Amino acid sequence: MGFCFFKNAPVFCPPLHSCNGWNAACFRPDAAPQSFNGPKENNIMNESIGHTNTVSSASAGNFSELDLCSELHKAIRDAGFTETRPIQAAALPAALEGKDILGLAETGTGKTAAFAIPILEFISQNPGQKRSGPRALVVAPTRELAKQIETEIQMLGKYTGVRTAAIFGGVSTHRQKTELRRNPGILVACPGRLLDLYEQGIVRLNEIDILVLDEADHMFDMGFLPDIRRILKAVPSQRQNLLFSATMPSQIRELADKILVNPHVVDLSHSKPAATIEHGIVQIGEKVKYDLLRSVLSRSDAYRAIVFTRTKHRARKIARNLEKNGHSAVALQGNMSQGQRDRAMAGFRSGDFDVLVATDIAARGIDVASVDVVINYDLPITVDAYTRRIGRTGRSECKGWALSFVTSSDRDTIRSIERRIGEKIAIRALDEFGTFETQEEETPEPQTKSFSRRPNRGSGGSFRGGKSSNSGNRSGQRRGRRGGR
Repeated sequence: MGFCFFKNAPVFCPPLHSCNGWNAACFRPDAAPQSFNGPKENNIMNESIGHTNTVSSASAGNFSELDLCSELHKAIRDAGFTETRPIQAAALPAALEGKDILGLAETGTGKTAAFAIPILEFISQNPGQKRSGPRALVVAPTRELAKQIETEIQMLGKYTGVRTAAIFGGVSTHRQKTELRRNPGILVACPGRLLDLYEQGIVRLNEIDILVLDEADHMFDMGFLPDIRRILKAVPSQRQNLLFSATMPSQIRELADKILVNPHVVDLSHSKPAATIEHGIVQIGEKVKYDLLRSVLSRSDAYRAIVFTRTKHRARKIARNLEKNGHSAVALQGNMSQGQRDRAMAGFRSGDFDVLVATDIAARGIDVASVDVVINYDLPITVDAYTRRIGRTGRSECKGWALSFVTSSDRDTIRSIERRIGEKIAIRALDEFGTFETQEEETPEPQTKSFSRRPNRGSGGSFRGGKSSNSGNRSGQRRGRRGGR
């Protein structure tokens, strides 16, 4: 049984795609269809996906204007949500009408609410008879993201009576099986554990009305696409589909073509990083990176930082060394148990840890407020990865900055990043951050050869907070905040 809107009135109808009048349309009736201008691999405006209209920007609306049940409105007010964010303003009206959604947006843009609210509204308004399985399935690539989605749905659905459960690997199945026996209406799951429990007959997927694939490109990167295809065979063919992805490689485009019917497309993937983020690079040799990191973390505008590395070993080593040097730091990497990862994230969110040292895979889906600076200890390989990393600062109109440690081999990547953000990245002089005794051990190529620009020593492009403060005093402040830990 589906649920849609006809002439603004909710009506019951056969399964979701039987309404011949459903055509994808922009959420603004006066907006003309727009085509994508991004690179070929992200261009989804093609015949294979069918006729679609696209929203590439959206003005903020107000949650109070949405036609939702009173229980949802009350929870939204409790959460302090007033104005909708762009992905929500563009996707919510169409999703509430039961249309398929293709959303191109990064983590941290507010897309969880963009699919959680329509799911909660649908189940609240269509309780139906007692079900033997969940009504909505949200598939996410990582444990951290699955738990984060579960927490937000529980927050928004706390007055609706809709039960939510999350299942993922890395922990015992005992508690998860107990949650499933309570018959949750919404199930958030990572693909591997979902299929394990499905094949054991513990999870039933034959009554799914709404399917959400969140961060589909990340699931492809992690090798989950075969699992996704198996999940698609297990759920009913008649359902509403919401697919979210930061990029659109060919395999994800093929997946979208297979599962989406006349989708309402929201493309926010090519928007520039927030204007509240100040970018900078420091040219440096590998042997000097750690000393530079300590100096940067001693600054008054780097009190809460995320440091990105390319490898798990380096993340562990840096976090351990920072702890020895008096910083309140913790690593987040793939070899950690789920309990260790949960404690790391909880400690960073609560402020017990001021520095999170993470790899890209482990950090996917992290959404933490009030991060002062993102430091690329190792420059990411792709421009999209750079955008995802730095998007964890400068949120909600707050100022933030991003600093990348680069070598001469990073020249081409830097040029690509500059083209994406539409500006030259300021080259910071090394001595702005202090004097480093090990600097002579590895001398970078001359700046004129690697980047053809001189370091910016002027005040016009300097980061907030001025020059580095005393490292010893800063470390003492951090240790004092940790107390007896």
